[in-house]
Amino acid sequence: MDEKLYLKKLALREIKPTAIRLLILKTMMQHKEAFSLLDLENDLDTVDKSTIYRTITLFLTHHLIHAIDDGSGSLKYAVCSNDCNCEVDDLHTHFYCEKCHRTFCLKSIHIPMVTLPQGFTVNSVNYVLKGLCADCAGRHSLK
Repeated sequence: MDEKLYLKKLALREIKPTAIRLLILKTMMQHKEAFSLLDLENDLDTVDKSTIYRTITLFLTHHLIHAIDDGSGSLKYAVCSNDCNCEVDDLHTHFYCEKCHRTFCLKSIHIPMVTLPQGFTVNSVNYVLKGLCADCAGRHSLK
């Protein structure tokens, strides 16, 4: 991908571009599904682990990425679209495959909204469906 795309994504979130931030963002965007800190550490084995962690924290704070608690015991992350502000209205469904342990963002499926009792406010929602992804379900049916 063109470096201008990465620079634009950082500029939209008011993040100062540095060589390491560009490298980490590029690596994140190469993932087709959600990724863990360990995935990034393996992909970027020459980059200090604390630098990766600090960059993830910065990206989360500026809503460049969002975190997903898929129940696997390890947070997963995904790069947000340019129009996402990580507000409740922007949130979407995630799918965790119980066989291959991959987590997918289902951006076209918004989370269902619930009516809360008076006085309650929602800051975030974690909506994860679990089952078999299309690849694993296809392999499962062949057996």
